[in-house]
Order: sequence, then structure tokens, then C-alpha cells
Amino acid sequence: MWGTEHGRFEQGATEPNYEQNSGEEHEGGGVAEDGLVEKGLRYRKNYAALPGKPDIALMRQKIAIFVDGDFWHARGHQDCPGEQVASNRDYWRKKLTRNVERDKDVTDALTEAGWLVLRFWETDIKKDLESCMRQIEEYL
Repeated sequence: MWGTEHGRFEQGATEPNYEQNSGEEHEGGGVAEDGLVEKGLRYRKNYAALPGKPDIALMRQKIAIFVDGDFWHARGHQDCPGEQVASNRDYWRKKLTRNVERDKDVTDALTEAGWLVLRFWETDIKKDLESCMRQIEEYL
């Protein structure tokens, strides 16, 4: 186990990195952008005019793409966010539950506005960018 000011985490859990999550681009998003550029697609990055500020917005195609960090969006724990944390569970349960709820709310709002919402896990993009790009291309 290892810890932060907000608690200790079980082995295998993804450590929250506060500096990397300060609203700036995360690595998975940058890798996905490189794939879009290779395909010749134009996009807006962190487009604040749309609900949830998608990491990538393909305006012409009305596709909003989110790159969700495994820890912050409770990968594998969406039904019970915070269970992967070993201590200070109350804090993390509330924090991660709200993140998962916000993801659902944003997806619903964009869908109702006529947008297609695609969500990818950051580690999936890092492991297999081509597979993620094929999923995007299915909707172009």
C-alpha cells in the first residue's frame, strides 16, 4: 500500500497524480490527438462550449471524445466507486461517485443535443491506439 494526504491505496490501484490532473492535457489525450492528425481529422481540444468540456470534439461529425483516467473515473468500480481505496474511503467514495455521476450526466446532455459520445480509458489508448482509432472511424 502507499498513500497520499487523502488516504492509502491498495496495490494495483492507480495513484492519483494531482499535478497531472490540474486541467491540463493528459498523456492519453495527446496520443489520441496524434492518431486523429494522422487521419487528417480536424478537431477542437478541451472544447468548453460543450457540456463536460470534451477532450476532443469533432465538430463536423458532432462526436465528443473523452479520455477517462482509470482512477478518477473508477474503472472497474463504477457500481461502487471508492472500493479500490484502502483508507479514507468516505472521502474517495464521495469524490469518485460524483465523477461517475457527472460522466453519465454529461453523456446524457451531449446525446440529447445530438452528439455522439465516445469514452476511452486512458490506459486502453496507450496500449492500443489503433483499436481506439478504428472505433472512432466507425462513426465517420
